[in-house]
Amino acid sequence: MQTDVVIPALDEEASVGEVVSALDRRLVRDVIVVDNGSRDATALRAAAAGARVVVEPRRGYGQACLAGLAALRPGCEVVVFLDADGSDAPGELSSLVEPIADGHADLVVGSRRVVELGALTPQQRVGNAIAALWLRRRYGLAATDLGPFRAIRLRALLALGMTDRTYGWTVEMQIRAARAGLRYQERPVTYRRRVGRSKISGTLRGTLGASARILSLLARHDLLRP
Repeated sequence: MQTDVVIPALDEEASVGEVVSALDRRLVRDVIVVDNGSRDATALRAAAAGARVVVEPRRGYGQACLAGLAALRPGCEVVVFLDADGSDAPGELSSLVEPIADGHADLVVGSRRVVELGALTPQQRVGNAIAALWLRRRYGLAATDLGPFRAIRLRALLALGMTDRTYGWTVEMQIRAARAGLRYQERPVTYRRRVGRSKISGTLRGTLGASARILSLLARHDLLRP
């Protein structure tokens, strides 16, 4: 299937080039790096590695993902999201796309099973466990993780009507997928220590902000359940 990749990036000059270069271009038609207001050479490094760079100055992970979607060229059937910080393993992309190409899934999330020491903070582990339990109990989604490395059929994604502009993009996708009855799978993926300091888990403000956003989305959508 025609597969494109969207990589949100904010001040990731040290890693984004290697992430783009590690993608198998026999499997991927287009790589879009969304520069989300970087103050370093992120855009230059991404372009040098072969990515198409889209500039989205309005900050926010979800905002960057939406900008990447808007930039997709006609013909895309599957879109893959992964981070620019080197924590995801681009070589495992085929494992996520395969269930969709085989007609067995609409959304495949990379569940971080092989985690390098220090890649996930204790608060991230706890937050993921709570959110995944909520998704299983309240929405019937067989979720174990909110991992950013994921593949989804583009037609299905556009029908979800994604709106979150911030940290809640990943969990909103899983909530809306469950409510829409999308076929959901997870595949084990490797998760490594990111290059540089995280803008979210690396700060108290970022950690609290992400946690609050995710919990508020879960609660809000729970209230909207029929």
